[in-house]
This record gives sequence, structure tokens and C-alpha cells, in this order.
Amino acid sequence: MPMPLPPTMHARPRRGALPGLALLAALLAPASQAQPVQQAPQALACLIQPAQVAEVGSAVIGVVQTLQADRGDRVRRGQVLATLRSDVERASAEAAQSRAGSLGELRGAVAALELAELRRDRARSLKDENFVSAQALEQAEAEFRVARERVAQVREALRTATHEVGTSEAQLAQRTLRAPFDGVVVERYANLGERFEEKALFRIAAVATLRVEVVAPLPLFGQLQPGQKIQVTPELPGAAVRTASIVQIDQVLDPASNTFRLRLDLPNADGKLPAGLRCRADLGGAAQAAPPAAPVIGAASTR
Repeated sequence: MPMPLPPTMHARPRRGALPGLALLAALLAPASQAQPVQQAPQALACLIQPAQVAEVGSAVIGVVQTLQADRGDRVRRGQVLATLRSDVERASAEAAQSRAGSLGELRGAVAALELAELRRDRARSLKDENFVSAQALEQAEAEFRVARERVAQVREALRTATHEVGTSEAQLAQRTLRAPFDGVVVERYANLGERFEEKALFRIAAVATLRVEVVAPLPLFGQLQPGQKIQVTPELPGAAVRTASIVQIDQVLDPASNTFRLRLDLPNADGKLPAGLRCRADLGGAAQAAPPAAPVIGAASTR
């Protein structure tokens, strides 16, 4: 019975041929020598927020007289939310309107001017015929000039009263709080009869378009562009996957975490998706649609 050979004494392959394991090692050598490329996650955590939030307050000090919106109500831009007591401002506006609409004084001044003009013309005719003295003519002309200045003065007073109407109406409008944009009332801080000074009465959030904040890893920087579509999955039972668009990409990275931020716009015209939700943003499709990254420089070449 022949003696088995030791492991190091097996038959060698013929000259010029590589064994299978050696050939496989040669083929895998470049990949093992290349620098590893960090793979970015396909889905990232994100947060859905309102497109904008406003603290609605009054520009003047006042006492709440009426409340026409409450927490959770949907409001339209320009809709009245509350009014403050405005008895003094309303009276001032009515008085200014009365002064601006009073034309009796102007009509009287115009009539006096017409009469003074007739007297001046008559005095000139009589002076030409030497029926009146030069002094009488000068007096008639002076009365005409006075009457003309009086008409100009009354008209200027009417213009001033018209400006006062605008000022009074603006002061009155400051007593009415209106929604700055379409949205929903998040908080109502006001109560009837409460006095407010430099404090907000309402908090309004715009939810027709939501803002999605995403923190992305460095390998995705340069692979995403504004306008690209991203699939967003809200962490809400029964919520469907929605499509958002990239609107802003930070150009300053966070060196501590080696990340950058993205801002997406998520349409929500139906209002079914609330703000304040956590979500998952699938960046895989957007990264694949972007141009490929530059090859790694410095990898070992094979012969």
C-alpha cells in the first residue's frame, strides 16, 4: 500500500498554469488594495414641520373685546382672529370722515370768490369810464385776492382732513387682528377682557405645504440637487408614502458629525398630514439618479 504524501509534497501543476485558488486571489487583489468607500444609508430619519409659524400679536396696547378663532381652527389669510376695544379710535375716525366730507365751507368760499370777482370786474369797467376812483378799484381787487386765498385755504383743510381719515382708519385697523397666511391656529393665548401689551394672542402654523428637515451623511453631498424628488414615509399609522422635493441644501457641513442638512417641501393641500411627525426619507433613488461619484485614486493596478 503506497504511503500518502505530506501536505507540502502534493503534485505541482504543470509549468505555466495557475491553480484555481491562486487565480482567484489575483483577481481579488485590486479590490482588497483599494480604499474602502463608505456607503450612505438608503433611508434617513427626518422631521416634518410647518412651512412657517407666526406669533400673531397687536401693535398697540389694548383689551380683548371679541375672539373669532380658537385652537385647532383653520383660518384664511386676512381672516379676523380677534378685536380690541376701539371706542376712542372709532370716534376719531368718524370725526375725521365728517370733516373730510363737509363741503359747506368750501361752497361758501367759492361763492364769496365769485362775488369778489364780479365786483372787481365791475370796478375795472367803472374805472375805465372814470365813475369810480382808483382807490375803489384797489379795494375790489384786494377783496378778490382775499376771497381766492380763502378758497385755497379751505381746500387745503379738506385735503388735511382726508389724510386724517386715513390715519384714523389705520389706527382703528390696528385694533383688529388678522391671520397673516392660510393655516391652522396652534395656540390661543387671549381671553375676553384680557389686557395685552407686547405679547402674542395667537400662534398660527402654515400646513398646506410642510417642511421636511433631513440630516444626510457626507457621501451624499454633491449627489443631490434642488428639485429632485424624495420619497418620505411619515411615522403615522395608515399614512401613505409621499413625494417631497429638495428646495435647499446646506453648503456648510457639520464637522463634528460629518453631515449636512437638507430641506424638502412636502405638499399637504388636503391637510391630512399633521406637522410635528417623525419620518423616513428614502434618498436611494435620488442618489442613483445623480451623476456617479469620481473613482477612487490611488488603487493598486494589476498586471
